Amino acid sequence: MQILKILFKNAFRHKLRTGLTILSITIALLAFGLLRTVVNAWYAGVEASSAYRLVTRNAVSIIFSLPLSYKDRIRQVEGVSEVSWGNWFGGIYIDEKNFFANFAVDAKTYFDLYREYAIPDDQKIAFFRDRKGFVAGRKLARRFGWKIGDTIVLKGTIYPGNWEFVLRGIYRGREPNADETVFMFHWDYLNESLKKTAPTRADQVGFYMIGIQDPARAISVSGNIDGLFKNSFAETITETEKAFTLGFVAMSDTIITAIELVSFVVIIIILAVVANTVGMSVRERTNEYAVFKTLGFGGWRIAGLILGESIVITMMGCAVGIAATFPAATAFAAAMGAYFPVFKVEPATIWLDIVFSLSVGILAAIIPVYRTLKVKIADGLRMIE
Repeated sequence: MQILKILFKNAFRHKLRTGLTILSITIALLAFGLLRTVVNAWYAGVEASSAYRLVTRNAVSIIFSLPLSYKDRIRQVEGVSEVSWGNWFGGIYIDEKNFFANFAVDAKTYFDLYREYAIPDDQKIAFFRDRKGFVAGRKLARRFGWKIGDTIVLKGTIYPGNWEFVLRGIYRGREPNADETVFMFHWDYLNESLKKTAPTRADQVGFYMIGIQDPARAISVSGNIDGLFKNSFAETITETEKAFTLGFVAMSDTIITAIELVSFVVIIIILAVVANTVGMSVRERTNEYAVFKTLGFGGWRIAGLILGESIVITMMGCAVGIAATFPAATAFAAAMGAYFPVFKVEPATIWLDIVFSLSVGILAAIIPVYRTLKVKIADGLRMIE
């Protein structure tokens, strides 16, 4: 306890400088934590993917559709247990800034396949019975203040017109990484409207979601499905849900890499700030360390004092930075929830904060320790504080 008292006294001998250093570490670690959380949130959909699901899309591009008739042939493939389908709708609610994912899905098969979405039974029944009904994640409903029975109008972009829906259900995720910001309505409602307004676009789906019995057979099942439609006018690519999601994430690889690089640059900035503070502190007390040497203090003890002071400063900044990360992440999630449906600080981020802070504290002290131990006692005593 006595040694800790000495370390704290040494660290706060120059209160303003130490306080500003701790503040710098806090801000840097806060930035690091938020940047790492953004990267984790970007990959949250990948982590939430099920090994028991495949996705089949048009081989040319996701923007091209597939015939609805494919569903019956896919069901007959050995290893396939369930088949559902849907379309990306791309509707706008009031204003383009109110972005959220919205899909037309085959309701019954979709919720049988995506069991991680929990909906109260009465709401699910009401949704199934109402052709204009839709289901929204609880975060999405909370964001816009929607309540069961509310009428919502989306302006179509891919499918022009004003589309009216009634909120019949609000789902929650059974798992922490489940996306609770999705808007889902009946594919039949979309298809019936298209038969009247754009017959050539009717009976077309954007993708098939396929449940399989054994994840170990995902590759062979995928090959068998694609083999059914080889050389057809609409060939397919079937891949695991994880690979399908990674395909979208890969479009932003450059941005994600840049964010990761910036997060590590932050650590280098911390190192420079702490090294400067420790270096100045040690230079000011060179004569004190010379006196310690005359009293018989060995090099290891003096090195321990300098190293301890450096670690005390960095770990105090680390503690404040970690404490500030959680409310900052909550505020960021509230502001950017439409783009990061799952935004939470992972334990791994906290451990990285701690490890990097300890590393910075040690590295920042190396040069000051070396210089102090190299100074001769006579030269050190001549130093004026």
